[in-house]
Amino acid sequence: MKQIGEGIISLNKNAEGMLRVITSIQDVLTLLKEFKAEEDQTSADPKIVLVKDAGTTTLALVLSRLQGVVCTSGALGSHLAIVTREFGIPTLMGTKINYEDEFENQRVRIEPSEGSSGILLLLEK
Repeated sequence: MKQIGEGIISLNKNAEGMLRVITSIQDVLTLLKEFKAEEDQTSADPKIVLVKDAGTTTLALVLSRLQGVVCTSGALGSHLAIVTREFGIPTLMGTKINYEDEFENQRVRIEPSEGSSGILLLLEK
């Protein structure tokens, strides 16, 4: 495991899944199609999404199916943090990420650390 990010965690809970980077509504629609295709499968990969801006409206189509959310902006009072907390989805807000490697489609874990902090771990490469 390698720590690749740190932020403020909205829910004191772990989440693990494949990281998907969301930069547009097209990315969300692609993810939605994947979720629909996986509905018939018994072993669908859980997903954690990385967004650069607090895009609650953009994520609305897939939010209930996510294991976790990582956002590079915002704080615990942000709309995204509040909504994901209500859904029981751990979210890292204001996350600083080490972009040395490409993390898209890599298995990651969100873990609470000290106080209201949380970390993003790369589980495999």
